[in-house]
Amino acid sequence: MHFTRPIPWAIAATVLASAATPSLAEETASFSVNTEVKFTTDQRSRGVSDSLNGPGMKLSVQAVHESGLVGLAEFATVSRKQFLDGAGLGVTLAGGYRFGDPEGWHYGAGLAAELFPGAKFQAPHGFDMGTGAPTDWRSTKYDSAFAVAEIGYGALEARVMNVISKTYRGANTGGVCGTMVSLMADPTPGLACYARGDHNSRGSWLFDLGYKYALNPTTTVNLHAGYQKIANFKEADFSDYSIGVTHKRWGFHWSAEWMTTRTRVRELYIALDGTRLRATDNNRLVVSVSRSF
Repeated sequence: MHFTRPIPWAIAATVLASAATPSLAEETASFSVNTEVKFTTDQRSRGVSDSLNGPGMKLSVQAVHESGLVGLAEFATVSRKQFLDGAGLGVTLAGGYRFGDPEGWHYGAGLAAELFPGAKFQAPHGFDMGTGAPTDWRSTKYDSAFAVAEIGYGALEARVMNVISKTYRGANTGGVCGTMVSLMADPTPGLACYARGDHNSRGSWLFDLGYKYALNPTTTVNLHAGYQKIANFKEADFSDYSIGVTHKRWGFHWSAEWMTTRTRVRELYIALDGTRLRATDNNRLVVSVSRSF
């Protein structure tokens, strides 16, 4: 099976987006709805591909009330070879509250769920050391849920997400240890993983730090650094970094971003494509174009 990463750090960024100013009469409560369509050369989450290094598409609908309440629904294409038995779709549903000064200190909190309709995998949660046979086969979904918090100052944003679902994108003994045993040339680390007992990844932490620097009214430099610490499975911990530029032209946002990751056990980020093993954590230049309505 293939163990995939979490939720887009973008979830926290979007859920905790700045509250809009009133678009109706000032004396009445108002809200705004923004829809964005994005095409990208690689659909990535925390620097790791969700689209098997291929192109992807994302539709986002965000509603913001002047009180600071924010809601998000997002639909993205993902690879069925990574999210097994699924519909090739990733769905993010989120809500939160934002307060403070967008130009100064600002804060936010929210909840988010990342769903992959129909996607699941079968993996053994035990291993008979005497016979060398896997045991206790179970089915696991990739769905995850998070509590999100943010603090920022101006263009500098720091976010933290805690996994409140049973697993984080299917990270459990079957998903992590099973992948290590099946894909690593030396199965010893995978067997040691099984020897620790049966665990899930509830309580995992995802950290992100982002900064945007405006070169001019139409061009922005984007910097990002992230780290994920997976509960009970240090093998799945990794950091990611990116640097990119976004330019506004003809009503579209054009972006180019260099992404890199530092994974501890690369086999956890390899997908089976027919008879070929393909890494999804490789360094990559990702180009995208988006438009808001």
